Amino acid sequence: MKNLSIILILMSLSLISCDKKFSPQNGDLLFQDLDCGPVCDAIESVTQGIYGANLSHIGMVVYKNDKCMVLEAISAGVVLTPLDDFLSRSHDSLGHPKVIVGRLKKDYRDLIVKAIDESKYYIGKPYDDLFDITNDSYYCSEMLYLIFKNANNNNEIFSLVPMTFKKPGTSEFFPQWIDYFNERNQPIPEGKPGINPGSMSRSKAIEIVHIYGFPAGWNNERN
Repeated sequence: MKNLSIILILMSLSLISCDKKFSPQNGDLLFQDLDCGPVCDAIESVTQGIYGANLSHIGMVVYKNDKCMVLEAISAGVVLTPLDDFLSRSHDSLGHPKVIVGRLKKDYRDLIVKAIDESKYYIGKPYDDLFDITNDSYYCSEMLYLIFKNANNNNEIFSLVPMTFKKPGTSEFFPQWIDYFNERNQPIPEGKPGINPGSMSRSKAIEIVHIYGFPAGWNNERN
């Protein structure tokens, strides 16, 4: 019955489907529930995605020589990844990629060409595993925040917020984050400005136009 309910919901969503006819556009944002172990679990534990989705990663669609690629910041640094490789990383219970697609709303779409041009600066830059927005390394949502800010004449499209690594409603840090920063011999950057895929997915500047598969935590009843 659960699987049947999911199928019926998919059939009823406007502009959203799980079939393979969907063609991403330049500048589309791919929000991913990435199963990468404790780090992804830790990110999802302190962030909230649209409709409760657990979202730990984000990339941007960029067409290069007519091939659909995804600009992303991963442990290897900022790279262009073939779309099929990006989608193959994690799957829901029905075997669909746990990825939802956000698209800038009409008022912002004229920024996409400039944003893609801006993105060229970041390719090859190192990954920012300290979540420090002041250095010359980049985590996934930080990179895209800066790309669109620069494309918009230094005006934010997405917003920075004080980061937290604590359990909601408590003063205790999640053990995963304590271990994470201890391994790097760095203090936890509690309260420092940052951004995450979950908050970007809830931005009023975008609309969700496609679901490849359901991320964990997705609250179907809100559709």
